[in-house]
Amino acid sequence: MAEPNLSEQQTSDAPDDSLHDSQPSVAVDPRSKLLHRLAVLSVCLVWPLIWVGGLVTTYDAGMAVPDWPGTYGYNLLLYPISTWLSGPFDLFIEHGHRLLGAVVGLLAIVMVIAAFRREDRRWVIGLTVTILLAVISQGVLGGVRVLLGDRTFAMIHGCFGPVVFSLCCVAAVVTSRSWWDRRHLPSAVPSQKPIGMSLLAFATVPTLLSYTQLVLGAQLRHVQPLTTPGTFTLIVAIHIVTAFGLWLLTPILFLLVRRCGDLTLSRPAGWLIWFVGAQILLGTGTWIVNYGWPGILEFLPFGEGYLVRSKGFIDSIIVTAHVAVGSLILATSVVIGVQVLRQRFLHQRSLAVLV
Repeated sequence: MAEPNLSEQQTSDAPDDSLHDSQPSVAVDPRSKLLHRLAVLSVCLVWPLIWVGGLVTTYDAGMAVPDWPGTYGYNLLLYPISTWLSGPFDLFIEHGHRLLGAVVGLLAIVMVIAAFRREDRRWVIGLTVTILLAVISQGVLGGVRVLLGDRTFAMIHGCFGPVVFSLCCVAAVVTSRSWWDRRHLPSAVPSQKPIGMSLLAFATVPTLLSYTQLVLGAQLRHVQPLTTPGTFTLIVAIHIVTAFGLWLLTPILFLLVRRCGDLTLSRPAGWLIWFVGAQILLGTGTWIVNYGWPGILEFLPFGEGYLVRSKGFIDSIIVTAHVAVGSLILATSVVIGVQVLRQRFLHQRSLAVLV
């Protein structure tokens, strides 16, 4: 009996290299879909948390529960639901703020676990750890504010919340499919206009200005006992000038990033124009609710006979929306900056490959 030709058998069993060469290679997607869903969920929870926190300050409900981390001697999660729902409104929103914060804390822990188990990029794992530490720090700041009854800690607590929200938005962006797919699209890098250092530097300006606005607004919202009328007026003036300066910069940023031909840059930049414009209107409404019609608007018939009174529901929504939209502006600015940095990195890498 003739022995089988092993060389012919191995050749017939070997994969057809010509077939593989004719098909485009598909890059392995290292991102975690679970982590992306968790990051999006964190965004959807943290922004309402900022809304509720704003309501707490608007209604002066920060000391409605005088102890921490419990609630009137109860464990935070074991406080009677009937007492919470049927109690005073300030107790309702303060305890609800703490409960929602606890949910965000648990979600941050799950995000870290998911990142370590399913995410290959070390810097993304580091981002989730940073988010967890930021959430813990924010909770501790809120607790110290209650225990000490200090308005300064309340102001710091209010300034740090938007930072946590921005970090969650960045996590949602860098774990998204568009972040990864743009790396492999032929039109994503070579055909687009390169991003220079000047545009990268300009893209960071909205982040700096928007956070400056948050700090100035927090000083107006949590007025310190030693603040003089002159200092208060100066803060208001800087707050207004900075707001309009930011609004003038946003169309310029939109035009600059639009030239790059990437919708992930131009769309958020377009949203930023509308966000800042709406924020200026909300800021005007907040001033009217708290202090009456400004002198520059006295010519309008609506201001005649207007009296400042205790905040109603609509008034509180206007003031709180002003706080929440400020966080949205900061997060959008940060996302634009991160996307511009990403686009510059991809372009430089494509040039290195060509060289």
